[in-house]
Amino acid sequence: MPAQHEHVESSQDSKHEVVLDTDDDFLYGERLAGDNIPETGEETIDSSIRTYRHPSEKSQPSVPISSVSRMPEVVDDYVRNFLHRMGMKKTLGCFQTEWYEFQSRGNIPKEELTSVPDAYHQNQLLHEQLQHISKELQRSQVTCSKAQEECVKLRKERDYSRMHHKRLEQNKERLVAEIQRLKKHCSTYEPSIQEMKKKYEAAMKEKTLTKLELEKTLSHITSLQNSMGIFDASNIEFDTKDESCIPHYLMPIGQTTRSQHVKRAQEKSPSKCEPNVVQFLKDVINPHQHRDIHPAPNLSTAEGFRPNKTIQAHKVAISGIALHPKEQVLATVSDDQSWMLWSLPDGQHIMTGEGHSDWISDVDFNPEGTMIATSSGDSTVKIWDISRQDYILQFTDHTQPVWSCEWHCGGDVLISCSMDNTAKIWDINNERCRSTLRGHADSVNGITFLPYSNIVCTCSADKTISLWDARTGICAQTFYGHFHSCNHVTFSLKGDTLASCDSYGVVKLWDVRTASAMATVDVGPHPANHVAFDPSGSVLAVASNDGTIKMYHIATGKVDTLHNHEDSVNSVLFDRLAGAYLVSASHDATIRIWS
Repeated sequence: MPAQHEHVESSQDSKHEVVLDTDDDFLYGERLAGDNIPETGEETIDSSIRTYRHPSEKSQPSVPISSVSRMPEVVDDYVRNFLHRMGMKKTLGCFQTEWYEFQSRGNIPKEELTSVPDAYHQNQLLHEQLQHISKELQRSQVTCSKAQEECVKLRKERDYSRMHHKRLEQNKERLVAEIQRLKKHCSTYEPSIQEMKKKYEAAMKEKTLTKLELEKTLSHITSLQNSMGIFDASNIEFDTKDESCIPHYLMPIGQTTRSQHVKRAQEKSPSKCEPNVVQFLKDVINPHQHRDIHPAPNLSTAEGFRPNKTIQAHKVAISGIALHPKEQVLATVSDDQSWMLWSLPDGQHIMTGEGHSDWISDVDFNPEGTMIATSSGDSTVKIWDISRQDYILQFTDHTQPVWSCEWHCGGDVLISCSMDNTAKIWDINNERCRSTLRGHADSVNGITFLPYSNIVCTCSADKTISLWDARTGICAQTFYGHFHSCNHVTFSLKGDTLASCDSYGVVKLWDVRTASAMATVDVGPHPANHVAFDPSGSVLAVASNDGTIKMYHIATGKVDTLHNHEDSVNSVLFDRLAGAYLVSASHDATIRIWS
């Protein structure tokens, strides 16, 4: 094969002369650098960039690209390209020298100068394509793993959403069934209400007619006396020892009979008609008023209290708890319409009582510990004899659900508060309501006695707290300061400090003697359901709706948090003796003892 030689020379005037030594007879011309080159249909750089950035814009019609035929590669070029690609320059130089030497001598046979088989080139292309596919596979595997993780996450969220939706559906069905039951229950009262309304209207009509007839008769008698002058009732003397002989229409107005005197004397002397109320009317000295009570060592920090015992007390939410005044016994009430007694600290079940027709909101032991009182959503307050495990007395004067109840230190009087905007004082011995405390404009949510006194404190959804004299039923003082519904109030053991909490987690301390606010602490935004002082009055426990118990240190203002409940905490109490342990009840149907 004849060899081709190319000679290139450069000059200062930017002219290039190219001389090609070929075997053909074709004459190659020379073109200067300044000569015009005819334009072709190829795209410029600017038009290419414009087409890349805005592919939607259509420019001039594109010129079809001519196909290029690939010439097969000869053996020596294949070897040179391979050595050059591998960087074997020394081997390439030796090959060049030896190859041209053999070629000049004619030692290389013509059959060896053929083209390289296309399989080598195809193998090289396939190898490069395989490497590219391998990289794409690795990227696809990474993308697939991320997509798989995202799929698992979405599947978990889907399962959680389904479970939550199913629970909401169950709650909805339960509420619908409860609404239907209540509607059916209310429909049974409609005939009785209509009948009572008719009787009331008839009675009022009869009363009005009787009153008119009486006034007409009295005016007729007066006119007869003035016209005839026969009878002058003011000058007639009657024998007061025998009142049966005196006609009622001749009784002088303003003259008091002996029976009326006796009745008034009995009303002024409660010892004769109400023999067991005298103890309630007496003032009792608070034995803890001047006592120096030291706080328990574990009250200094929240780490001192740890959950020591968990009792699965009821099947549904526990709404109230109470400690026995003398024994280590705990009483619990729940939305399952039952109350239970538990021994502390082992948590053994003692007994169960049932009798309410709706949820029970609160419970309290009498001072002797022989009876308990419960308040319920069925608008009743029941007194239970623990030995008989049955209720012995029931009060039904409230017209709405009853939120709370508490015994007086004498054990003869019980107080309760209700959604009907009233609080009531119950005489246990006479089995009747002594007085009704009216004055709040909304539901009365909490009620308590000032320790060893006759002062009653109530808190209401109208954002106020009131102090009442239980003997007269008169409101003595009202505290203003809460901006939301008050949920609970309690006194310290010495009776000098009052604590209250509201539905936005704001807790306030009040000085009872000066009727002023002492401190305000915000443990919200979740509602604070219940508050309790330790025996020393230095720490206040707050039951929060976020499932925690806030420990507020009054002296330092520090707030610690106890975590363990799975739902809102509804009630919390300290040990009566030394505050060595804390008992909490939650919406998760459990009781936890912290020590």
